[in-house]
Amino acid sequence: MANKFFLHGADYNPEQWIKYKDTVWKEDMLRAKEAGINELNVGIFAWSFLEPEDGVYDFSWLDEVMDMLHENGMKAILATPSGARPPWLAEKYPSVLRMDKERKPHVFGGRHNGCVSSPDFQRKVLEINTRLAQRYANHPALYMWHVSNEYNNDCHCPRCQKAFQEWLRARYGTIDNLNDSWWNTFWSHRFTSFEQVESPTTPSWLGECESPNHNLAWRRFCSDNLIKFFQMECEPLRKYTPHIPITTNLMQTFPGIDYFAQGRVMDVSSWDNYPQWRGDERDVDISYDASFKHDLMRGVGGQKPFLMMESCPGAVNWGGVNTLPPPGTVLYQGLQAIAHGSDSVQYFQFRAGRGGSEQFHGSVLPPDGSADTRAFREVTEVSSALEKLQPACGSVTRNQIALVYDWPNRWALDYAWMAHRGNQKYEDTVRAHHTALVSAGYGVDMIDQLCDLTPYKAVIAPMVYLLRDGFAERLTRFAENGGLVYLTYLSGYVNEESLRHVTTPPLEALTGVRTDEIDAYDQGHENSFLWQSKAWPIKEMAQLSTPRGAQVLATYQQQFYQGQPVLTRNTVGSGVCYTLQARVDTDCLTAVLGDLLRQHGVTPLMENLPHGVIATARYGEEGEEFLFLLNSNREDVTVALNGAYTWLGSGEEAQGEIILKAFTVNGFVKK
Repeated sequence: MANKFFLHGADYNPEQWIKYKDTVWKEDMLRAKEAGINELNVGIFAWSFLEPEDGVYDFSWLDEVMDMLHENGMKAILATPSGARPPWLAEKYPSVLRMDKERKPHVFGGRHNGCVSSPDFQRKVLEINTRLAQRYANHPALYMWHVSNEYNNDCHCPRCQKAFQEWLRARYGTIDNLNDSWWNTFWSHRFTSFEQVESPTTPSWLGECESPNHNLAWRRFCSDNLIKFFQMECEPLRKYTPHIPITTNLMQTFPGIDYFAQGRVMDVSSWDNYPQWRGDERDVDISYDASFKHDLMRGVGGQKPFLMMESCPGAVNWGGVNTLPPPGTVLYQGLQAIAHGSDSVQYFQFRAGRGGSEQFHGSVLPPDGSADTRAFREVTEVSSALEKLQPACGSVTRNQIALVYDWPNRWALDYAWMAHRGNQKYEDTVRAHHTALVSAGYGVDMIDQLCDLTPYKAVIAPMVYLLRDGFAERLTRFAENGGLVYLTYLSGYVNEESLRHVTTPPLEALTGVRTDEIDAYDQGHENSFLWQSKAWPIKEMAQLSTPRGAQVLATYQQQFYQGQPVLTRNTVGSGVCYTLQARVDTDCLTAVLGDLLRQHGVTPLMENLPHGVIATARYGEEGEEFLFLLNSNREDVTVALNGAYTWLGSGEEAQGEIILKAFTVNGFVKK
């Protein structure tokens, strides 16, 4: 979906103010237009107002809100309300409540406490979604569907156990195949029927929790079960409003759902972005982290323009220390999303509530509706900036480098009994590689192991411990056809079921090295290697390997494996595979990856970027190239452009050395 305009909006909860609607709702519309807001998300937590009793519906107030939005020139992203259930639903249909890992049933409360396997819950969700779709199918304000809210967590009730068993039967076919796939001869755990298999438990003495294969299967099932529920929610929306796109708001690296799988059944990816800005030098690392998550959420949506569905126009209220971001942060945060491929800047929330756990969460308006606030002025400033960047709306990324982040691989590492058990730092490692790549001036596309590799010149795949079926072969073909593959320690250890290999490991021919052992470091271990005449420290992990045709580029300097390879290069067809055998810091990754990529002819968007500066690019349908330079430093920096550009908005020429103001996002179009 290519937008013709940037969405600028917020979560709006008019039902919280229904007793004051004659004054508050009108004031909200006035304030929204003053701030340059053109869209509001409505109905997200409105179930108790839409259906106050079982089977008793009242859409009259939502009719008023939808009409009001249209009359004021705004669009509605209309939500389905399954993200928070009304008390009567739990009272009348106890099956909708979840059960935890200790097999204790939940009581009503909080938000996501619903069991998605409950037939009662499924039926009631379908009923209300159908009524919403039928009622608003042709409403001129309806722009997009927002299905539920931040799907999360799992349930261990008898219905979910049965659904898990059915999922296992579909995946494995026979119980013997399951036993073999999970290595259940270990500890005499061979099952004789699928009905004997239950979900992993906590604490350990309660039941099964230690089998990595069993845990991995449960995590896959929970993800699939939530995605199946999402697709069920979408059925009436697609039936009655096939012309309206569908999204749901994701939570960056949330471990409970394979977001790439979720993205493949959504029309647009969207996510909730809450970096904890500190107003000092720490914001550089926070900005790098947010950039990684923006790129990941764009990747989940197939590299199409995504939506930043939520961000905070002030301080959040749920952190241990809720620091107030300094002036300019709301603008930087919003335009950072645009630079990474978003077609929206949206906030939680529009008008703060008087009570509830989010009463002091940052908002566009305080409860009294005053516009004489810093948050309101800064939101208005974002509107002005988006107008200047309007030519870039709907444009896409075309990066040369793919960085792999794979949810099943993450799960397998989480359950791996080895190295730093329970703390393998997969997410941290992929993020460090992302920071290194953008620090070296490259744009990055995030992919999983199932994505197409052919658009890229280089595939960077750290810690691909679990190899999904066919991935090793596709990596090899990519290299044979001239691509650069980069792998690290802890790669290719297990197959799709998290079983170790009994034949030659699938990556050995690609890497040209045989993996022998892995050494986990504690605080007392030290090691290093030389690269470009500099000694780089090694931390936390060091893999020992034997060359099997690969060229050794660098070796360990200490420990009993001094002289063994740290970095290797293997020629594969007309391409190459590099393998880094040890964990290093981000500065080292920046130097090493930059050298390897340039040697392979992969050119960065910008050379010699100062620390804290990121370059991104978006491309229009008619060949336009939009360059964004993000300076996350709290002081001005100088950069040298590698061509002739004009500033987006002003049209002023920009070439050679230019100054980037402190903590700013700067947009250009190539001349």
